[in-house]
Amino acid sequence: MAATATTLLETCQIQPPISDDELSLSVPLSFFDIAWLHFHPIRRLLFYNHPCSKPYFLETLVPNLKESLSLTLKHYLPASGNLLYPKTATTEKKPVFRYVTGDSVSLTIAESNNDDFDELITNHARDADRFYNFVPEFPPEKDELEYKIVPLIALQITLFPNRGICIGFANHHCVGDASSIVGSFVKDPLQIDRIFWKVLKDAPLKSSSFQLPTNRVRATYVLHPADIQKLKDLVLTKKPGLVRVSSFVVTVSYVWTCLAKSLEEIEDDALEFFIFAVDVRARINPPVPANYFGNCLSYGRAIIEHKTLVGELGFFVAAEAMALDIKNRVNNKDEVLKGAENWMSDRKKFSGAVRAVGVSGSPKFDLCDADFGWGRARKLEVVSIDGEKYSISLCKSNGSEGGLEIGLSLPKERMEAFATIFADGL
Repeated sequence: MAATATTLLETCQIQPPISDDELSLSVPLSFFDIAWLHFHPIRRLLFYNHPCSKPYFLETLVPNLKESLSLTLKHYLPASGNLLYPKTATTEKKPVFRYVTGDSVSLTIAESNNDDFDELITNHARDADRFYNFVPEFPPEKDELEYKIVPLIALQITLFPNRGICIGFANHHCVGDASSIVGSFVKDPLQIDRIFWKVLKDAPLKSSSFQLPTNRVRATYVLHPADIQKLKDLVLTKKPGLVRVSSFVVTVSYVWTCLAKSLEEIEDDALEFFIFAVDVRARINPPVPANYFGNCLSYGRAIIEHKTLVGELGFFVAAEAMALDIKNRVNNKDEVLKGAENWMSDRKKFSGAVRAVGVSGSPKFDLCDADFGWGRARKLEVVSIDGEKYSISLCKSNGSEGGLEIGLSLPKERMEAFATIFADGL
């Protein structure tokens, strides 16, 4: 745990409302879910301005939150359960989500002793380790005959007395993407789930614990609407025939080129990769029902030589590559899942690259709007990007209507270099 102390007030297990009947529910993983089996857990923190005393917090707010969580879990029973992961995997014996009566979600109640809430929600670089005081830890895995029993979700509520509250969420990515977590069936005639599982079944399941120290700092960078429009105009001046020049495209392209210039030197002809998740609920045929809970992500990508990316035209080349991939593949219902059987080989290519940058989050999913009765969250921190060598988070800006916030986790000297290049470019 990070140096700044929190006091553990309570650890409890929250169950869905218990019925009189014994219930056992097993749900197979779709190929979308299987693809995320070996990804590290997603950890997010939402900070809320909500001054209250410790007695009011413990006697009123916590009981209300426990009841709300229990009622919510009633509608998402698999999330209340566990992942059953085969100890000896075969092509036929695949992981499943299972809920049985009595399963529950871990909830931790804590109090921050001396951390500065107002400093934590700023944008400047702060020690990344500080935030782990507010991140929930998963209960330990258990063994059951032929399976490992892996909890899927954990939560923590931390009081900053008379100042605010932090809600910490941790979930295994295989249980759902951002749309599900803030929030049927996927047809699989090609049996892509079997293809994915054949590749992944022999890989060990990663631990859900986090490792400290991170030796990193966290910072947030804001692109205001005027900045985004300026970037769009620059792209369209250089690439007048380009379509799909969205706020997302210009933002991640700009951040990618700034990162490439600020990180360690690599060979001129080395390939730089940028990978972003794509919600395909409405992009596949037939569309996935709006109430589908789970993963429904494909991916987009851009691949550019290092010397080009850091060159004078790097930003424009990056924007063109992403815009074309979105136009020709991501937004094409006939193409978005075509070649899905090759996703695993692409994944190995990305993981083996000299440098691959990923993005967590999307302007479409406004996690800061999560309503606990305290108004809009003051700050979102995607703590799990610490687990990636190069990754960014992206969300709507709190202080700039129409703007975007980019979260970064980097070694201090690299963050300083990035900050200078980011500001100079604007």
